[in-house]
Amino acid sequence: MPAAPASGGPVWQTPQAAQGVPGAPGVPGTPPGPFPPQGGAPFQGGAPGQGLSLADGDLPPQNLWQKMRADPEYAPEHLALEAVARLGPQANAWAQRTRAQYPGIHPDQLSQMAIKRFTTHARISGAAAGATGLPGGVIDIGVLAWTQARMVLHIAAAYGIDPAHPDRATDLLVLQKVHKVAQTARTALQVAKGHEKAGALLGSSGHKPLRNVLARLTWKLAQMAGVRAAKRLFAKVIPGAAIILGTWANSSATKDLARRSVALYRR
Repeated sequence: MPAAPASGGPVWQTPQAAQGVPGAPGVPGTPPGPFPPQGGAPFQGGAPGQGLSLADGDLPPQNLWQKMRADPEYAPEHLALEAVARLGPQANAWAQRTRAQYPGIHPDQLSQMAIKRFTTHARISGAAAGATGLPGGVIDIGVLAWTQARMVLHIAAAYGIDPAHPDRATDLLVLQKVHKVAQTARTALQVAKGHEKAGALLGSSGHKPLRNVLARLTWKLAQMAGVRAAKRLFAKVIPGAAIILGTWANSSATKDLARRSVALYRR
């Protein structure tokens, strides 16, 4: 078992049949004790809405919202790039810190700790605020996609794969079924980077009707987060409207993503 994530690692390999999320029969359970905090206020479990909140570090940064609104067609790519750059080092530090706290911990146990934490996070809807000009439904889905990206990067770190390596952005897009294969994901990431550079030089176009921008942004983020009812969201994507994603739908999509991630990164 590696002591720290190795550089690179698999981008996307067709995994063997999914072996399930750790914690299934025959897979070691998690060690006793609380989940080690990862910056900000300690995470506390419990029923949704009871003793559970998201710290500022758990939410997509303001600059990411701006990028996605300016370029909604490539919102998943912008989110994946920002997640790897910002959250990858945090996942790496968490894995090292937890291994030090629990010497000899099995990667499956470490992965299960992350899965439990972020599946619980995924049940929270409407926890974000302050994204200027974006209705609550868009924010809810963006927070869910961000939370899922954090989980994937923590699972990678649990299995000794560098969560801060640029290849993780490709993994995210394929694992979250935004793209079917790694090559198209890489191409889309390069396009998103090009749009970001062009936007910095020329300024955001900002001339598209707001409703069209929000509808496209919601659709792309819902696709990334695995929200199957994305088509039904279009009619509600208007300023001041609320889109309530059920806790079951959020956690179900996140658990499915966890299984795919474990199948990819487990060695």
